[in-house]
Amino acid sequence: MLEAAKHRNFDKLFHRYNSLYLIRRHFRYFGAAGELKPQSTENRPLLYIMNHSSWWDGLLAYHAARTLTDSEHFFMMEEEQLLKYKFFRKIGAYSINRERTGDISASLRYTARVLRQCGSVWMYPEGEIQPLEHRPLILKPGAALVLRLCPEAAIVPVTLYHGLFRHSKPEATLVAGEPLLHRWKGMDRDSIGRELQSVLEEQLNTHRKLMVNNGGYMPEQFRPLIKPGRSTNEWFDALLGRGRK
Repeated sequence: MLEAAKHRNFDKLFHRYNSLYLIRRHFRYFGAAGELKPQSTENRPLLYIMNHSSWWDGLLAYHAARTLTDSEHFFMMEEEQLLKYKFFRKIGAYSINRERTGDISASLRYTARVLRQCGSVWMYPEGEIQPLEHRPLILKPGAALVLRLCPEAAIVPVTLYHGLFRHSKPEATLVAGEPLLHRWKGMDRDSIGRELQSVLEEQLNTHRKLMVNNGGYMPEQFRPLIKPGRSTNEWFDALLGRGRK
């Protein structure tokens, strides 16, 4: 497996590039609701689990983590992708190769070690990109196994919902749910897996319903994490003297 190789100066540079160019160029809006670092978790290690529906998930999660917390964050990533984009190791990415059992075990042990030492790790327990509306969510056992290795960790369920709503550029929203502070040591792997799957799927459904019921407008509880830009239709409106809506 490929371990993370954090580089502070590169991390600062990439965070600026990601927030000021990459995300703003491709998204009209990115906002968040909830607390990524809840007070109720105290000093417990934090394991973030998030649905996985696009190539952008990691970069959006990275931006939210860097913007909303002062913690060191690490991100599990498919080894094939990390081999192509090795510079992601410098911002906290490390690999998992699901084709080899030994590599899976090494990655999960590494995850538990990072949790104990640094405190914050992101996993995408579906294991691969799935369509946003895909149900039910089917989680791989990795996150449950990590909690067996590091039972003192708290789970923060995170959902990401994105789409083309009322503008020519997509908009994305992230919700950090209530943390799970269970006694993982007393639960078996299957029980943990069912709990994580139920919580993440229910939160994603609630998140989706919030967006649908708001008619494609941004609900007021989301706070922007980037400066909103103009989409093509808004430029047209400005040129035609219709103002900005």
